[in-house]
Amino acid sequence: MLGAKDLSDTTIIRTLKIVMSIGIVFILLGVYFHMFNETIEEMGVTGILISAIFVALGMIMSLPTKMFLTFVLVNREQELAEKDAVHEGRAQKD
Repeated sequence: MLGAKDLSDTTIIRTLKIVMSIGIVFILLGVYFHMFNETIEEMGVTGILISAIFVALGMIMSLPTKMFLTFVLVNREQELAEKDAVHEGRAQKD
């Protein structure tokens, strides 16, 4: 089994994107069940629970969006800082 050190950044980001996408699909599926599916409506309380579980699972699975956005923003900030440092180094040499 792979450890955390074995995973590259691209693998982690790809995995987070897949989990987020599935989470969003689950949320939409739960809303569809609740609003438009007659079978779920006929099931009564059990149907409401089924649609609520899909929404809840989707919300849990979409939590990595915050981690993903933080990761992307930190990387962008580091890249900008490196570019500024290189630019300042060139300006001082001139």
